[in-house]
Amino acid sequence: MLAGLILAASLGGAARAELWAFVDGAGVAHVAPSQLDSRYRRVLGDAPGGNGAEQVPGKTDRTDGLLLWLEIAPEVKALRPVLREAAEAHGVDEELLKAVIAVESGFNPKAVSPRGAVGLMQIMPVTADRYATPAELKQPAATRLLDPRTNVHTGTRMLADLTRRYGGIDVALAAWNAGEATVRRHGGKVPPIDETRAHVQLVLELYWALLQDRQSRRATGVQMQPAR
Repeated sequence: MLAGLILAASLGGAARAELWAFVDGAGVAHVAPSQLDSRYRRVLGDAPGGNGAEQVPGKTDRTDGLLLWLEIAPEVKALRPVLREAAEAHGVDEELLKAVIAVESGFNPKAVSPRGAVGLMQIMPVTADRYATPAELKQPAATRLLDPRTNVHTGTRMLADLTRRYGGIDVALAAWNAGEATVRRHGGKVPPIDETRAHVQLVLELYWALLQDRQSRRATGVQMQPAR
């Protein structure tokens, strides 16, 4: 259940190929490189003539598509053990990590932004050194951040620290995007910067959708209680 993947700008690279899919009544996902019929919805890639804005994750009318993509994409499946490991080690929800990575890099471990942010969670090398273990510091940050496991653990330590210090996930995400100094200048709140507010909203919407999806998967039935 979640929709179209990431803006090309969010990926920090060229636009990706299109991917269309739908899930049939038996729960089988059908995937194709183009819209074969009206059942298929775009889950990756820009609309014709568009700039990617239609593909913003977390938009309610496209939620089904992105959740589907996150369920079937090989690169997402391959990262699941690392996400679970990091979530358990550092006390951050796996769904939040997945949402951050989807918005930051589209699960591209080799992504490097124009500003120099590296890897899955798009971490700046100078910031990565603050959250590195002694063993990790033996290798240059720009190199080690290209390793998926190192990148995820570094980013999870950072996210856990920011959440503790600012008292909320929204402000932590704002500090992640705009920098801690910017958040401090605005009284420890989400700054009134359009890019930052959009980033926080996208991650939180996707995080919420993933949590809802997890709960629905765990449900084994529905019991109606009589009115009192």
